[in-house]
Amino acid sequence: MKNKKIRLNQDAIFSIIVLLLIVMMFVLPDLYQTPFGRNTERAKGRIVSVDNTNLEHYGVITAGSQSMSVEILNTKYKGQITDASNILLGKMETDKMFLEGDTVFLVLDKIENGKVVSSTAYDHFRINLEIILVGLFAAGLIAFAGWRGVRSILAFLFTVMIIWKLLLPGILLGKDPLLVALLSVTIITAVTLFMVAGINRTAVVAFLGSLLGILLTITLSLVLLPAFKLHGAIQPFSETLLFMGFEVLNLARLFIAAVFIGASGAVLDVAIDVATAMNEVIEKRPDLNFKELVASGLSVGRNMTSTMVTTLLMAYVSSYMALLMVFILQGIPPVYLVNTNYLASEILKTVVGCFGLVAVAPFTALVGGFVFLNKSKREVNDDERAKSVFAGSEPGTGGA
Repeated sequence: MKNKKIRLNQDAIFSIIVLLLIVMMFVLPDLYQTPFGRNTERAKGRIVSVDNTNLEHYGVITAGSQSMSVEILNTKYKGQITDASNILLGKMETDKMFLEGDTVFLVLDKIENGKVVSSTAYDHFRINLEIILVGLFAAGLIAFAGWRGVRSILAFLFTVMIIWKLLLPGILLGKDPLLVALLSVTIITAVTLFMVAGINRTAVVAFLGSLLGILLTITLSLVLLPAFKLHGAIQPFSETLLFMGFEVLNLARLFIAAVFIGASGAVLDVAIDVATAMNEVIEKRPDLNFKELVASGLSVGRNMTSTMVTTLLMAYVSSYMALLMVFILQGIPPVYLVNTNYLASEILKTVVGCFGLVAVAPFTALVGGFVFLNKSKREVNDDERAKSVFAGSEPGTGGA
């Protein structure tokens, strides 16, 4: 009972520390200060009227521009009616169409004497709906998992802050994408596991197993990327980064970072499940030896990795579903289909990620065998010593 209370206090203190770190990262200025749009003001608005006379329709494609009158709904310009424009480039993936009554996200282009003269309708305003959706999810998670659900939410918010405040700014500042990503993933993995599992050996075992799996993924990516004759520009918008003044950015290492970041979540899931199962086994059967305990961990890991491999495949392939259908419409045979740079990059991501995923189970099982078995032996020795003291003798003295 006393040990349980100590663990609860440790978990509570750690949760408070993580919460303070989240708040601190939120209020601190960003590491990277962009020169683009630094003084640009933005606002929420509601469309009062729309003029579509400058739009041209070409089948399913629409190009041209919309002219609108928009009422600003927040900021110090609330209540003002301003002109807004929406330029359509004929690209459905980026173009937006606005209707009267729509709520929009505005970029205030020209302000004179405290009045907004012109603005750009940047996109539909979705923030309120997103907040409601996240709030409902958080409430459901807390209702189901209780205090553990609260800690899971804190771990999620911490992950968002690390990505926003460390990972992306660090790369934009010119640091090695691979090293920045490895540091970020290591921090995220450690905090997530210790928040969810608590400050205990289960979290330590899962963390070490996850880290070994991630390091294997990085090693294979470094070896295989040159062999596949791929470059980092295969990632969407990576070329845009070069055109925006980041010619020195190493896109190949950025691609490798994306590979193991994408796999790290699944790796973490397998590691914590294997570690938790091994801890439960040794709690119930402290007499198990190293080989038997590791075998138990591997048994759990086999079932986990068998399904996680398919999960990882579907997660990666889903981003290229439309492209796959285009290839099929063109009648490209599957053997040539997988040879294209788009599919080859996804195969590299999937297979390398699966290597790390498969390896994390035995890594975690081996680490758990050493950690949990030592713990079990110490507890058995403590129990024997306590019994002998209660009987009035020390071990090996032959009694009173």
